[in-house]
Amino acid sequence: MNYFTLALLAVLLITATITDVRSRKIPNWLTFSAMTAAVLHYSMSSGFEGLCFGIFGLISGMSVFIIIYLLGGMGAGDVKLMGAVGAILGPQDVISAMFLTVVAGGIYAAFVLAFTKHLKIITGNFFSRSSFFPNGRLFKKLYTARHEKKPILHYGLAIAIGTSISVVLAKSGYQLFQI
Repeated sequence: MNYFTLALLAVLLITATITDVRSRKIPNWLTFSAMTAAVLHYSMSSGFEGLCFGIFGLISGMSVFIIIYLLGGMGAGDVKLMGAVGAILGPQDVISAMFLTVVAGGIYAAFVLAFTKHLKIITGNFFSRSSFFPNGRLFKKLYTARHEKKPILHYGLAIAIGTSISVVLAKSGYQLFQI
């Protein structure tokens, strides 16, 4: 990874995190311009092989997250952001970034649940409906998720953290996955 791609990635992740936290959106102009800049950069520096590197990275970055999006687990901006990250990192390094992003997202979600009333709602619903407790008589149905808003997760932040850790590990010579 050269200075241009490292700077492009840093600007992308910082801008995406700020806009996601402020407006709960990651703008198309940001993700599409980063995708285009990365693919053009690799095309101009390595020709057809570079073009394939950028495009396959983009596709790899979006592949797993598109499934989560289709299941209602994240927004389309998050998918496009991971695609832009993939276009910058390439198909091999984006696998590590996705894995660490999912780990960072899980830890982030656990913190959000722990510091809001949603953890109490979820555990109350779990135990009241659990087969371990016949008819749920041990817990009253005081909490219901139907009337509560879902906790807000800014997944752009998790993508930035997971990707940053992945890049630092790769720069230090550590590869999570060898393909």
